[in-house]
Amino acid sequence: MAPPNDPINSILNVMKTHKEDNFFELSNGELIVKNIPLLFEVPSNVSFSSFSSICQTTTAPLPLFRRAHSTSSNGGFLGFKKDDPSHHLMNSLGKFNDRNFLSIFRFKTWWSTQWVGNSGSDLQMETQWVLLDVPEIKSYVIIIPIIEGKFRSALHPGTNGHVLICAESGSSQVKASSFGAIAYVHVSDNPYILMKEAYTSLRVYLNTFKLLEEKSVPSLVDKFGWCTWDAFYLTVEPAGVWHGVKELSQGGVSPRFLIIDDGWQSINFDHQEPHEDAKNLVLGGTQMTARLHRLDEGEKFRKYKGGALLGPNPPLFDLNKPKMLISKAIEIEHAEKARDKAVQSGVTDLSLFEVKIEKLKKELDEMFCGNQDNSLQTMCKDGEELEYYSEDSGMKAFTMDLRTHFKGLDDIYVWHALCGAWGGVRPGTTHLNSKIIACELSQGLDGTMDDLAVIKIVEGGIGLVHPDQADDFYDSMHSYLSEVGITGVKVDVIHTLEYVSEEYGGRVELGKKYYDGLSKSLAKNFNGTGLISSMQQCNDFFFLGTKQISIGRVGDDFWFQDPNGDPNGVYWLQGVHMIHCAYNSMWMGQIIQPDWDMFQSDHVCAKFHAGSRAICGGPVYVSDSLGGHDFDLLTKLVYPDGTIPKCQYFAHPTRDCIFKNPLFDGKTILKIWNFNKYGGVIGAFNCQGAGWDPKEKRIKGYSNCYKPMKGSVHVNDIEWDQLIAASEMGNAEEYVVYLNQAEELFLTKSTSDTIPITLEPSTFEIFSFVPIKQLNHIAKFGPIGLTNMFNSGGAIQGVQYGDGANYVSAKVEVKGGGNFLAYTNVLPNKCYLNGTEVEFEWSSQDGKLIINLPWIEENNGISNVNFIF
Repeated sequence: MAPPNDPINSILNVMKTHKEDNFFELSNGELIVKNIPLLFEVPSNVSFSSFSSICQTTTAPLPLFRRAHSTSSNGGFLGFKKDDPSHHLMNSLGKFNDRNFLSIFRFKTWWSTQWVGNSGSDLQMETQWVLLDVPEIKSYVIIIPIIEGKFRSALHPGTNGHVLICAESGSSQVKASSFGAIAYVHVSDNPYILMKEAYTSLRVYLNTFKLLEEKSVPSLVDKFGWCTWDAFYLTVEPAGVWHGVKELSQGGVSPRFLIIDDGWQSINFDHQEPHEDAKNLVLGGTQMTARLHRLDEGEKFRKYKGGALLGPNPPLFDLNKPKMLISKAIEIEHAEKARDKAVQSGVTDLSLFEVKIEKLKKELDEMFCGNQDNSLQTMCKDGEELEYYSEDSGMKAFTMDLRTHFKGLDDIYVWHALCGAWGGVRPGTTHLNSKIIACELSQGLDGTMDDLAVIKIVEGGIGLVHPDQADDFYDSMHSYLSEVGITGVKVDVIHTLEYVSEEYGGRVELGKKYYDGLSKSLAKNFNGTGLISSMQQCNDFFFLGTKQISIGRVGDDFWFQDPNGDPNGVYWLQGVHMIHCAYNSMWMGQIIQPDWDMFQSDHVCAKFHAGSRAICGGPVYVSDSLGGHDFDLLTKLVYPDGTIPKCQYFAHPTRDCIFKNPLFDGKTILKIWNFNKYGGVIGAFNCQGAGWDPKEKRIKGYSNCYKPMKGSVHVNDIEWDQLIAASEMGNAEEYVVYLNQAEELFLTKSTSDTIPITLEPSTFEIFSFVPIKQLNHIAKFGPIGLTNMFNSGGAIQGVQYGDGANYVSAKVEVKGGGNFLAYTNVLPNKCYLNGTEVEFEWSSQDGKLIINLPWIEENNGISNVNFIF
């Protein structure tokens, strides 16, 4: 409790002297907001409590407490009571029909996405929140299932429009029958303010997580990077990583961070010798029943010999090697699927299938043997591996060599699963007390999509380190990694904990111990920021695991093709990815920096992805295969020094897209807004052509929607008031608009008509809106930025306006090389570039003012352009 003279008590005492008014009321079976019935047929066992009546004390920072209580009348908590205690309780919260909603639900254990409808029965299982449109009062209401005690909750569809809440502990030994605050409701006239206020209130009340504004983010958020996954899968090894970084650097886009993804660890299977690495793994899925048998790097990296790649004649490396191994592994996978299909068809003689599979596996093993290169390995004279650690071998030597040769490589991250490996830690192989736990899936996951990862993890169980050792577990791994030059980790497969919580007090209690251990290790070993969370898109993680973690994935994996075999999936899956990211950012962005994931620059839809990454407000990274780069595309995203022209905020869907279906309604274009320092930006993307099928419980193609779409854009689509630094720009009298793809420039006002657009499937347009400055009674000026970058306005670092006795000036600081574009209605007298007068182009027809800028390395790419009028 807070002490009597605590400022929190003072606030509460003042509030107690006034009768509290709350916009919500539960009366006669109706949940009412501002006199408008929202939910009908609310059961009598459901309760409503105001925010201030429930949240009476907290250790949250005082400014957050004050902010939460300043909007306390906007929100409150729903609870319910049952007669009999249980570990899994379901209860109606009431029903609604004919009211548009936006929701986020889990379509896999790990991943969430957007869903819209107009009835409680339209909700999907495992809904993380639902946003209701209440046009009668020009407002929006959100219902967020939360955590209470040892229970977490989610929303489910009921019959006849009912909204069900499911409260579950994850352990049959942990039961309850009564909840006073198992869901939170909040109202606002602005959907973006609503998200901020609601999650601020929950942060103060729960006090188990922190908002993004309270945390530092890793430095990689405004840099370019490369991830090894799609280039190598599990065949990743030092020489391949080296060549990947080298190719990008030589192509003019030097990676500033590297993620060595799955495949670097010491893993094996239960049937193998306990201290030997599994050999010749290639495709994702084959490793999912394997477990860690030691906490350092696997043999491929342990054998690395320091300096092997630094000399004038480094060992030769076959750039086609990874692709050949992957191709052969895919042949095996197809052969195994053909065998399994034959079994399902009733075929009993499988000998021909088995012979083919064994032949292909033998060929794969021979390819691995034929590609071994001992010149990179630390060996004794008799050919036996040296078992020692020093700066001359292993991961430490490799990271030192990378940094020695690639001077701008700031960060090297490695991948690991939350439980160590996909299958956890193998019992008896480390100092940790691990135990193989059989997996149990909650009933809510019955509504999710079939998933190879889930099948494999359930098949093998998880070697779970006892939660009392979570601190030791993560510190043992991370302290070693930090010592050998690793600056961060990508932690994947996070939501497996809910599968194995039966013996450990339930999923909330197990989660608390694991996330606490992970957070402590992050603070100690990786500067408090060096962790990207992934496969984590569930409220357990966000409410329990984000006190320290400040960045995470907001979309499913980048799929370059449909794993279920639809040949058109190579196209429609890309729009699906953008929808995941855009709508998940609305809530996740309150707590973590949204990460839109990697993509491949030579993919058929790479430009489509690049356009979204350019304005998403997060890091930009690719998973290009060796030799598989589109440098013309990448240089529109990345500066030569590996930094990026990043937006100032994280991207949101525009207000007119919130209750729409930009995937398969056949009419809606996805629009996302963001800010640059000196303007706003809207990206319009035709994502139509695929989406969730509730009956089939999978994401599939809707080919009838994969067609050109018409839409419109307006300067008022940008929510200028959502960032203090941008709010003044929203009051401009006039704007110059630049269309990056069409290369068009024109003027608009907040009172102007909308700008019509037509987009082909899997294409986009980026609109830069820049306030126009009236320099004198005649001259107007508006700096657009670099037209050769997708986010043109992100290149502008500073703008200064001046005047003299006989002139006015506009001085613009720009990062990057290429064509700088500005608007002016009059011909400038002179132009100076870094103090030297230079020529420029100006068009009286549309006001385009153009000057070509060099990339000056010694100035960190910064140019100062001064126009004199």
